[in-house]
Amino acid sequence: MLPRDPIILFSYVNTKLRDRDPSLDAFCEEEGADKAALCAVLAEAGYAYDPVRNQFV
Repeated sequence: MLPRDPIILFSYVNTKLRDRDPSLDAFCEEEGADKAALCAVLAEAGYAYDPVRNQFV
């Protein structure tokens, strides 16, 4: 289960992207997460996925 708080979610996702997953698609598959919903929650908190850096910034 992913964290509900957007700031904690941001930290959790970026940690997994750094340490485990080569892409956001791989993260979503591993976690069983909806990519669009995840991006929407993080966008509301002011973050966007950067595929070159493989992290939300």
